[in-house]
Amino acid sequence: MNRRERFTDAPIGVFDSGVGGLTVLRALLAQLPHERFVYLGDTARLPYGTKSPETVVRYALQAAEALAGYGVKCLVIACNTASAVGLAAVSEHIHDVPVIGVIEPGAEAACTASRSGHIAVIATEGTVRGGAYQDAIVQRRSEARVSAVPAQLFVALAEEGLCRGPIAESVARHYLDPLFNAKTGASRPDTLVLGCTHFPMLADAIRAVVGTEVGIVDSAETTARHVRQTLEAQNLAVRVGEACLPKPAGRREGSLRLLATDAADRFARIGGRFLERPIRPHEVELIDL
Repeated sequence: MNRRERFTDAPIGVFDSGVGGLTVLRALLAQLPHERFVYLGDTARLPYGTKSPETVVRYALQAAEALAGYGVKCLVIACNTASAVGLAAVSEHIHDVPVIGVIEPGAEAACTASRSGHIAVIATEGTVRGGAYQDAIVQRRSEARVSAVPAQLFVALAEEGLCRGPIAESVARHYLDPLFNAKTGASRPDTLVLGCTHFPMLADAIRAVVGTEVGIVDSAETTARHVRQTLEAQNLAVRVGEACLPKPAGRREGSLRLLATDAADRFARIGGRFLERPIRPHEVELIDL
């Protein structure tokens, strides 16, 4: 096996503070069905959004180092908080493979999609307060007007499985009506960024509130497309023909390996909804960081 084949056959590493990043993984599996993945949820130390930037950077570096030990060919930071404050540090530390966060692809897609330049972002309080999406959007489109709203309750609803129906729509109206349905005469955004990896789980309830004319940018989907494009550009993607070749000796069977730092049972129970496929507790390997 030549050097390129060894790199191509290597897995893609994905990490998050918990299960939210599984929406990114789900999109990656759809975009890159022939690739191998290693996903790490740092469930012992979640949520990252309440931690100081220095602590989040330290956690992100530890998660990245753990995944690098699996010989990954690309590293995806599937966490908005870690992407916002830790992307540069991780990229500097893990400098021999592409390192991709979720914020830049989402901001790029929002700027492209918006006709008026008025873009709304919903995210966790920490992500909104840090201003990473606001900065990334304005850097790409200087005239953009960004309305950022923290929507912390969406995280709990997603993890409880209350993603549709009157409860989810009531909470969505609480957060989004002031932006999209206010009778103040102010212009409403024409594009909405789901700036937390939990929020795609509530896409139907969000759509019911904002209406059909608002473009919704799912940062999980945009990140997955960016990963695919990056791998193809660097000649690292598994080609369809290669996927049918005999696998190297010792290669682990299957396309997905799941790691967590605590509570495998809870990870499996909640994560199965995010991944849209059952996860059994024995499929989740516990590791220390």
